[in-house]
Amino acid sequence: MSQQKPVEYGAASPAVKAVYDDIKETRQVEDVNNFWKYIAQHPPTLARTWESLKDVMAPGALDPLIKELLYVAVSVTNNCGYCVASHTAAARRAGMTDEMFGELLAVVGMANETNRLAVGYRVPIDPAFE
Repeated sequence: MSQQKPVEYGAASPAVKAVYDDIKETRQVEDVNNFWKYIAQHPPTLARTWESLKDVMAPGALDPLIKELLYVAVSVTNNCGYCVASHTAAARRAGMTDEMFGELLAVVGMANETNRLAVGYRVPIDPAFE
């Protein structure tokens, strides 16, 4: 269990409230999730992380669903249960189906297995891949 306490809106500084308001407006939610409430203990980290996440996850060359699927894949590999739950929910809102989720996890598992084999065997990179 965390030793820290979440920063709730009513107890937040004006700087934190401004970030919370932006999160709520951008995501069209009534409240921010726990991730933001906990990192709000350090307002510069809260602001920097929100601005960076907002920029990276904005529509671009990659479809928003693809970005969420990538986030889930990395979160599974990094063993971040909170991030897996949060971004799986976001991916579902963006259109991820159960079939897509199953295939995603199959690719994540296979990539982790083959990556470890390549690292363990110290396989040299083929010239064709350079």
